[in-house]
Amino acid sequence: MKLSTYAKSEPGKKPGRPRSFDRDEALEKAMLTFWAHGYETTSISDLTKAMGINAPAIYGAFGDKEKLYLEAVARYHGDPDAQDDAIHSATTSKDAATMILGWAIDMFTGVDTPKGCLVGTSMATGSAKTEHIRNMGTEIRERLHKSLDSRISKDINGGLLDTDTDSNVLASAIVCTVQGFSTLARDGASPSHLRAVGNTVLNAWPDHSNEMK
Repeated sequence: MKLSTYAKSEPGKKPGRPRSFDRDEALEKAMLTFWAHGYETTSISDLTKAMGINAPAIYGAFGDKEKLYLEAVARYHGDPDAQDDAIHSATTSKDAATMILGWAIDMFTGVDTPKGCLVGTSMATGSAKTEHIRNMGTEIRERLHKSLDSRISKDINGGLLDTDTDSNVLASAIVCTVQGFSTLARDGASPSHLRAVGNTVLNAWPDHSNEMK
């Protein structure tokens, strides 16, 4: 979720023979491969073809497949603290919700990236062995929900929303819409269609002051 901007940090390099490939570029290609095919169905062979490097180079630079995936998700998701700050600093909670939906639409319908959500695609299926990885999706959604819930509560406490407003329900509606956007995008929905869907959801907000453009 952008719900994100790509994170481009790199762990400290160990001394030794210089790499013959661009690590950042290779990680980008791995991210796109996981995004298109999911975690469990993406093989090391798929990754070597996509990244243009052999398996020993992948293991040397990134560790195993799971560590590579975790780093790819970090790149995809960006800085969660910055996301929280943007939500909390929005003028109103509805502005925050509008911003979140806009991030999702931009991310899920990019011209040069697979459609839908990388994390949602990767976690759609999996065995018990990958349950801890699938839990990442839950953690990301829960953090988004908590951040928006807090911003809505601020409006309630500040008198901008009625005291009987259910911040949990409003935040859940936005998180569910984001997840729905991922499915619709993978089915071929256009950005304009998703914005129309988003505006329909926002019309249920206690304040009807703004729409997605």
